[in-house]
Amino acid sequence: MTNSLLVLTLLMTVVIAGCEDRNRHPEASSGGTGAQSENPTAAPSAANNVADQRLGKWIGPEGTYLVLAKNGARYVIEIHSLDGSATYEGTSAGDRIEFQRNGKTESIHAGSGQETGMKWLLDKKNCLIIRTGEGFCRE
Repeated sequence: MTNSLLVLTLLMTVVIAGCEDRNRHPEASSGGTGAQSENPTAAPSAANNVADQRLGKWIGPEGTYLVLAKNGARYVIEIHSLDGSATYEGTSAGDRIEFQRNGKTESIHAGSGQETGMKWLLDKKNCLIIRTGEGFCRE
């Protein structure tokens, strides 16, 4: 019984050591603090990740919707309203996507259904808002 306990302990030690090695990141073992501190151009991609998580279709009331897609570093914004569809080109601005519409800078930001100001979306939690009264959500 003592031998099997010793073998089991030794086996578990080897397994745990193997798992720790596999989860180690290359920058951690090089003694550096990671690629981002050495490469200042890596920061914009981190900012874009917030906006990139919002890609896809977002549903509004009465058949309206917003579609966000990416084309290189820019965003393609399709807004289908009761007046029809329009497409715009946007850029990441921190946690927002900015675009020009009718000579005015607009921005798309995250919020709740309540923040949209639209009674049809009040119970939604995951929404994008352009302005009060113009919002789109996901279930």
